[in-house]
Amino acid sequence: MNRTQKIALRGMLIAVAFVLSWLEAQLPPLGMVPGIKLGLTNLVVLVAIYRLGTVDAMVINGIRILLVAFTFGNLFSLWYSLAGGMLSTIVMLLLHRTGRFRLPVVSIVGGVVHNIGQILVAMIVLESSGVAYYMGVLWFSGMIAGALVGLIGAGVVSRLPGQNFE
Repeated sequence: MNRTQKIALRGMLIAVAFVLSWLEAQLPPLGMVPGIKLGLTNLVVLVAIYRLGTVDAMVINGIRILLVAFTFGNLFSLWYSLAGGMLSTIVMLLLHRTGRFRLPVVSIVGGVVHNIGQILVAMIVLESSGVAYYMGVLWFSGMIAGALVGLIGAGVVSRLPGQNFE
């Protein structure tokens, strides 16, 4: 893949992640519990991790987070998204690098770590550790959503051409 094709691919993945973020924002909270989402944009992050590499995964997710926060959110949503999204991407990259875990497991851990990052920001913003009680609900939802997204992601990645796009 030449440089131009790779830039185009990155742009398309950012666009897909942006649209998935918008789509997910239109859906009601899962189980009617605030803060619980499926995490559809994680599909794009998983594709980037498994087919492009570390830098591309971080850049694609970082740009997506900034675009979504500036378009649909505010400063607080930016901090929550950066904490959850980038922390989960880093952990998923590390797990993938070990070669010991299948994609659905990487996604499950990513979903849980995303929620941990957001709870940490909530504790800082609210200056209270009391929000940590919510971690049990988010931990469980992160595992379920991560498993579902991971299974879909594994199907997507397995159908993409070649070992990677490089």
